[in-house]
Amino acid sequence: MKRNLSTTERDDGTLVGETLAGDRRAYDLLVLRHGDMLYNLCFRMLGDYDEASDCAQDAFIRAYRALGSFRGDAAFATWLYRIAVNTCRNRLASAEYRRSRKAVRLEGTGADDALLPANGRASSSNPTERFERGEREARIQRALDALPPDEKAVAVLCDIEGKSYDETAALTGVPLGTVKSRLARARRRLRSKLEGIV
Repeated sequence: MKRNLSTTERDDGTLVGETLAGDRRAYDLLVLRHGDMLYNLCFRMLGDYDEASDCAQDAFIRAYRALGSFRGDAAFATWLYRIAVNTCRNRLASAEYRRSRKAVRLEGTGADDALLPANGRASSSNPTERFERGEREARIQRALDALPPDEKAVAVLCDIEGKSYDETAALTGVPLGTVKSRLARARRRLRSKLEGIV
């Protein structure tokens, strides 16, 4: 008789197997488990809450459709991250996205757009602290947005998401040496743009 495991006892591999066997609820649990992580990655790559939400949803849909090709060579989270990184890179490269970002920058003030951290919740009740943190985060996000997409991807993965060089190479599909050189260039650009605020 099959033992009914709780959500926390079922690892990603088990949930993937259950999804492939036809249990849609198992995939819902994977989305719940990895949703915040994926959204935060997409937000840092795209710099826009709505775009990040759309892109994270697209990544989950792509992952669901490709689930049969998941071999388990890497962790499910790593596989999912790679899909999200590629989805964000495609979005950044698309002409439509570039046009929409230009329109938003012309219409918005920029300062009000990042008063909350990437998870959407304020971490302080002090309005002055929230405003200053929001200003700082907005400058950081604008500096990230100014990076070329390939440099931005490695900067977000290594410096914001805390991934190792090896993990970043696996997630982006580029050699380790390329990750290191892109990251060095990204850090130089960011340092010059963010001097004095971080």
